[in-house]
Amino acid sequence: MKVFVLAGGEGTRLRPYTYSVPKPMLMLGGKPILQYVIENLKRCGMRDIILTVGYAHEQVSDYFGDGNKFGVKIEYSIEKEKMNTAGSILPYKGKVKDTFAVMMGDHLTNINLSDMVKFHKKSGAIATIALFRSKMPLEYGVAQVNGTKVVGFVEKPLLEHLYNTAIYLFEPEVFEHIKPKEDFGKDVLPRLVASGKVQGYVFDDVWFDIGRVSDYERFVELFSVIKLTGDLKF
Repeated sequence: MKVFVLAGGEGTRLRPYTYSVPKPMLMLGGKPILQYVIENLKRCGMRDIILTVGYAHEQVSDYFGDGNKFGVKIEYSIEKEKMNTAGSILPYKGKVKDTFAVMMGDHLTNINLSDMVKFHKKSGAIATIALFRSKMPLEYGVAQVNGTKVVGFVEKPLLEHLYNTAIYLFEPEVFEHIKPKEDFGKDVLPRLVASGKVQGYVFDDVWFDIGRVSDYERFVELFSVIKLTGDLKF
């Protein structure tokens, strides 16, 4: 199964780190973020990878090459201008004949994509979105009321959210719903949702979008601690 890994963005929210380095190539624990993505795909048995690249793409291709040393096969689709997430895969319309995946090259996750594929195929949907379940506690107790009468309290309840992780499974017919330079989240998926053709695959494992400078610096520190404790054999 082909997997499109989108790695062409400029990462403007992570400047100054991304002034000369594409966001997926920022280092964590001695290797780029994109390498964690590729290694997880390999663990799931997904080895046919297409990297959509643009900004500073030579750094990506120089590091990963054809993917052989990482145990995968890598093909590159180079954007000469900003195509946005959905538009970046449009050149493959008519070339992809089976179910395929799309995911970001700058997110950290251990999602089991092979399990998601089984769910998707069973559902018969055109599109399946991986939804990360997150529970956030409120800082205060919440009153339960019936009209103006207080009937109970819930102390610091957990609010559950399902985040769109931008990990997608699609059938080839999805290309018919994509226009040039469109975005999956803003343009394509809302149209598909309106037609009732989208399923959600909920998972509880690990997913992080390293979208801000504070996020990246926190992860650099975290990975440094992990490396240190590993060296000390705690």
